[in-house]
Amino acid sequence: MIEVKNITKSFDGRTVLHDVSATFETGKTNLIIGQSGSGKTVLMKSLVGLLTPDSGSILFDGRDMVTMNNSERKELRQEIGMLFQGSALFDSETVLGNVMFPLIMFTKQSQPEMRDRAMFCLERVNLKGAENKYPSEISGGMQKRVAIARAIALNPKYLFCDEPNSGLDPRTSILIDELLSDITHEYKMTTVINTHDMNSVLGIGENIIFINKGCREWVGNKDQIFATTNEALNDFVFATDLFQEVKEYVLKNGRSEHPGAARREFKK
Repeated sequence: MIEVKNITKSFDGRTVLHDVSATFETGKTNLIIGQSGSGKTVLMKSLVGLLTPDSGSILFDGRDMVTMNNSERKELRQEIGMLFQGSALFDSETVLGNVMFPLIMFTKQSQPEMRDRAMFCLERVNLKGAENKYPSEISGGMQKRVAIARAIALNPKYLFCDEPNSGLDPRTSILIDELLSDITHEYKMTTVINTHDMNSVLGIGENIIFINKGCREWVGNKDQIFATTNEALNDFVFATDLFQEVKEYVLKNGRSEHPGAARREFKK
């Protein structure tokens, strides 16, 4: 579990995060959502240690990242997996080489041990047989799955995903969402996803934090979001006619048939 307590962050006198508190739960997909410029990216960068808050605490199972020394932060980073927006694969390395990279950097395993672990991760994301290909030889969805395999290579306790569906078609986005959800539950990770994708919000949003103008304005899950009276959240999530129709359908008929059933049908 990650607990954010009253963090504030400013740049050049402009406050970007205002006294934000939130809890990111273990074994659940925790989504950070909000409009561009809302502060959600600054929140994510603060969580992974790329930015230091001006005040407040960020607790990883009780350990405050803000007050850690360099040695303690290095230890914590080995418990963190990161899925970057553009996958950030090494073009000159094979798929297997990309997944083995964090093992080479952070473990003392033998070459066969690292290869076995990397192959296990590739099999877990359904990429067995692609280990000798290069990133340029596989699709965008496959590249994203390679990046997920690399992110879980060190068996992290915490997984951070920055716009995991960016640049993917709707069908592939659903598959990535479901893969992240399955891995989160299977390995009991604390998964934090920064996203604009409303399909992800309505599909895998077990714990949703809505950031608006630098403030945490709403917290709930994918079912509660349909009944929210928060005007800013409604304008953000249900901005299109399609999602407005989804909301009206769910409020009238219940969540059991839509949009979950639609996602399953689409996957077929």
